[in-house]
Amino acid sequence: MTIEHDTEEIFALIVASFRQVTGRNLVGHPVDSRWLYESAPFALLAHDRSEDPCFIYANKTAQACFGYDWGEFVGMPSRLSAEAPDREERQRLLDSVSAKGFIDNYRGLRIAKSGRRFWIEDAVVWQLVRSDGEHVGQAAMFRTWRDQ
Repeated sequence: MTIEHDTEEIFALIVASFRQVTGRNLVGHPVDSRWLYESAPFALLAHDRSEDPCFIYANKTAQACFGYDWGEFVGMPSRLSAEAPDREERQRLLDSVSAKGFIDNYRGLRIAKSGRRFWIEDAVVWQLVRSDGEHVGQAAMFRTWRDQ
């Protein structure tokens, strides 16, 4: 099942799921959807649970990092955020997140729209879980990235 592209619903799901699966708050202060999208000092992305998962959320920091605007990001298969040789490693990460609920301190090579390669570092990747326990996707947050 995929989730709707309602940003308020996605915002609530991202924040609640992070707390549910990690036992921590996404940030150390109350946040609203506008701050998370426009001003958060970290990249935040989420994809659905379709057969070929597609991005359903990317804040402004993630958009700047990857070089895609909202219209290009949302709906794009998330596998395209890594080059073909790196997709197998990325899939192992996602499988591990599915099994464990979340992964801390992830580091992985990604590719921007321009072809620029960069490392995401100290990332947290977690399951998006509705209040009824249904898994509907995964999200990632990272504060650090650097060009390869």
